[in-house]
Parts: sequence; structure tokens; C-alpha cells
Amino acid sequence: MTTEQALPVAVVTGGARGIGRGIAEWFLEAGYRIALLDIDADTLSQTEQALHDPIRVLAVPCDVSAPTQVQKAIDEVATNFGRIDALVNNAGVALFKPIGETSYEEWRYVLSTNLDGAFLCTQACVPVMLRTGGGSIVNIASISGLRASTLRVAYGTSKAGIIHLTKQQAVELGTRGIRVNAIAPGPVDTDMAKLVHSVAIRADYHDVIPLNRYGTIAEIAAAAGFLCSSAASYINGQILAVDGGFEAAGVGLPTLRKNSVIDAE
Repeated sequence: MTTEQALPVAVVTGGARGIGRGIAEWFLEAGYRIALLDIDADTLSQTEQALHDPIRVLAVPCDVSAPTQVQKAIDEVATNFGRIDALVNNAGVALFKPIGETSYEEWRYVLSTNLDGAFLCTQACVPVMLRTGGGSIVNIASISGLRASTLRVAYGTSKAGIIHLTKQQAVELGTRGIRVNAIAPGPVDTDMAKLVHSVAIRADYHDVIPLNRYGTIAEIAAAAGFLCSSAASYINGQILAVDGGFEAAGVGLPTLRKNSVIDAE
């Protein structure tokens, strides 16, 4: 066995950009080999070239909502790397529409990617993980899965499903040496957020998040990496909100918060 073949392997879905790419880079820096799955083949190829490590980076175009594609992709990872130690189910899509204007096709598009994708990728990876004694899975949920929000009937429901799927997986797979946890990010300063969040929306979020800012990709990646690491070896079935206190704040009326400020002496 070569030195490279002894390195652990992490599979990251939706790994071509944003949070997924940030998580992949965390694993690379931690000494893993990484397999990136993404439906956007062009961006995936660009990311693979930018990471510039053909020995430790494998890019596999894949639609995570398609069972045949998922199994083929994971088979390719197993053939090339020989093992899988971590899986981060990050691939996801968002649709923001009123309930009455959300079509069934749009509903299915969001749920099939966000929820079915995590189910399918986990099923495909688990047998490979078991060959080397287990591993760790992190599902990327959302704060929208913990608290309802306007225009998120499909997205929020899919992420709530991810949260319960995580608990189901943790209970069953934990007995086989596979830990499963989820991260529920709050607003994160990604390129997509910069495009779709207006100045007013950003101000609203700052008002209701106790830390008064968006999270960073690096902060989400660090949380995912921690949950996959040996430092989290007794953590299973948990939902970690990485959100600056957003979920804990409840209603969080800005006017009341302003009246509670204590000035430093």
C-alpha cells in the first residue's frame, strides 16, 4: 500500500462551489483524499483544476437525485480510492415561492435533490465504509429546517426531512460504527447569497442574529470537518446549528434587543 492509498477518503456532494468546495478544501488540508460529486460538470472540472492535486482529488459529475448515477459515482470512488471514511451530503437546491405558487414539479425538484439525494448517497456509501470498519456522515440541513420562514415551503420541508433522516440514520448506522450528524447553517456569505439577498434582507438578518453577521464558508467547513473527525467520536444523531445564535433567538424583536444592551464600563 502506498502512502496515498493509506489516506482517508471524504466524499462531498455539491462540491463544485460554495460550501461544498469549502468543505472539500478543509478535508484536503486535513490530509484526506476527496471525491467531489456535482451535477454542474463544467464548474466541477474548473474546481478540480483549481485544487491542482490529481492524486488526491477525484471529480465525478453526478445528479444525486438519480439512483443509477449515484451508485455509478460511488462505485467509481471505491474503485479509484479503495475506501470511504466520510460523506458530506451537501448538494442542494433552493426555491423561494409562496405555497400557492409552488408547483408540484418544483416541490419534487427540491425534495428529490435535497432529501432523496442524501438518502441515496448514504445508501451507496455505507457498504464501502463498512469495509474499513465504519465512518462518519454529515448531512447539511439548514436553519430553515428548524424554524419556518416565508417562501420556503419546499426548501424548509426538505431540510426538516434531512434533520429527521439524520436521526434515523444515526440510530441504525451507529450500531455498525457509522456516526451520522447534521449541520443547520444560518445565512452564509456565499456568492449565491450575495446575488439573491438584497441590502434590506441582509439588514434584517443582521438584526435577528445575535452575532450580527452572516457566517462564512470556512466556519461551516470547520464544523463539518469536526463532526467527521475523531474529536467527535462520541457525537451521533445531533443537529448542530451553525448560525450565530439565530435559532436560539426565537422571535428576536430588534427593538427589544436594543433595549437590553449593556455598555462596557
